[in-house]
Amino acid sequence: MVTVAPDLGYKQIVDLLIAFGVSAAPVVAGRHVLGVVSEADLLHKVEFDGVGVHAGLFERRRARRAKEKAVGEHAEALMTAPAVTVLETTTLTDAARLMEQRDVKRLPVLDEAGSLVGIISRRDLLRRYLREDTAIRDDVIESVLRGIMWIDPIEVDVTVTGGHVTLAGKIDRRSSAEIVARLVRRLDGVVGVTDDDLQWGFDDTKTHLSHTFDA
Repeated sequence: MVTVAPDLGYKQIVDLLIAFGVSAAPVVAGRHVLGVVSEADLLHKVEFDGVGVHAGLFERRRARRAKEKAVGEHAEALMTAPAVTVLETTTLTDAARLMEQRDVKRLPVLDEAGSLVGIISRRDLLRRYLREDTAIRDDVIESVLRGIMWIDPIEVDVTVTGGHVTLAGKIDRRSSAEIVARLVRRLDGVVGVTDDDLQWGFDDTKTHLSHTFDA
């Protein structure tokens, strides 16, 4: 995990990012994240190149901040703060959604005490889709069918092609079929699920709704 101290100089930050092949790093004091310094933050100095860096009174906040970073010499003056972070309990799906919403490429990961424990990047999120189809199929059978749902795998035909899982067969209840499909979608490497041919013997969801209405 690459981090920088608040007083680290501009050139040292550039050298660090290049040496480790990363585009950004959290600025950390102790284990507390103050912000994140990225290539975009560093490029403001190149953008203005010492020309017209005086921030006008009526300039937009973003333009003023860019000019301030252009004359910054240390991480604390260059970083974007506060940092967009996630807790270590955050799901990959929620982390991906936050990256998209906030337009960031990586997120510092914090424990419950707010201390930095790691960094998750877009590349890390994509690694979950690198699993082989055979590994995904084994996971569906052993983790979902046997492990969680207690369903005999002989009842469900599982095929996986390019990360897409197709479920077919017949199990006892409709609610169980829906839960199986939902759990499979959450497995690492799964890009989609087709369960049109997964049938059930008893529609317990309609029975539940009827009882609720009668009450």
